[in-house]
Amino acid sequence: MELYQLRTFVAVADAGHLTRAAERMHLSQPAVSSHIKAIEQEFDVRLFERGHSGVALTHAGQKLLEYARRALRSAEELRHAAKALKGEIAGKVRIGTNSDPEYIRLGNFLGRAVERHPMVEIELQHEVTGAAFEAVRGGVLDASFYFGDLTSPSVAGLALREMAYRVTAPAAWCNRVRKAGWAEIAALPWILTPSISTHNQLVTKLFAEHGVEMPTRRIQADQEAVIMNLVVSGIGISLMRENIALEKQHLREVCIWEKARLCTMLWFIYHANRAGDPLIGALLDVLRETWQLDLPESVAQNCAPTEHAAT
Repeated sequence: MELYQLRTFVAVADAGHLTRAAERMHLSQPAVSSHIKAIEQEFDVRLFERGHSGVALTHAGQKLLEYARRALRSAEELRHAAKALKGEIAGKVRIGTNSDPEYIRLGNFLGRAVERHPMVEIELQHEVTGAAFEAVRGGVLDASFYFGDLTSPSVAGLALREMAYRVTAPAAWCNRVRKAGWAEIAALPWILTPSISTHNQLVTKLFAEHGVEMPTRRIQADQEAVIMNLVVSGIGISLMRENIALEKQHLREVCIWEKARLCTMLWFIYHANRAGDPLIGALLDVLRETWQLDLPESVAQNCAPTEHAAT
């Protein structure tokens, strides 16, 4: 068994398709098939079930996939450690994003990282917050920007900034929204993100704390810009980042419901067992400089989501 065969196994499992995996790895499909066949023959197990629409992991394949991911992570950590001994930071890092680039200072961060560590290859992947968290915990992503609670001891993070969200409605609804109570707000159409996202969890907690059923009239969207456009267009109510909501209210494009303000924390997260990884450490140093932080990385949540009644 070779590392390149394990990489192919993981790529096929992630893509669910031999051809797509071959394209991502810049290999021919026969080469990908031969890598999978070699692993299956060596371990005497069947890793995938073939179908018309692609491939699916067998029970054995599901069990072995996590071991394959661990082996690849270990090999990568060994390579990074060897580079670090020579004073070099090198390797490929997959980073998740989940907000607009300016808000998370993505351009400044990447500019500094590339300039300081030219041998580091950075691959960005946009993810819904909860999916990003699971991807970091499972080793699919090396790190990610994330907002919400750190709910697993296997995920550590560097706190970047406090975030506030406001309940925001279309401008045309201002008269009825400003006078509405919790039940009336819940009865209006809402634009919600997928249940795995922190955005959705904040809404769920908000209504649960006030003994109100979750909105039943829902439209689902998974991108901040789309949600903002739908609220401005008069489609429904949603949570909106406070800086955006205040700006849009000033332009008379939306109306903020003043009875709730929710607080959470923006993090840069990574797997806890990589706390000593030189590559992760280099990224954290660049982030501290980018955000002008004098904070240690922490696994504790410093800003739990809260709701404040209007005065």
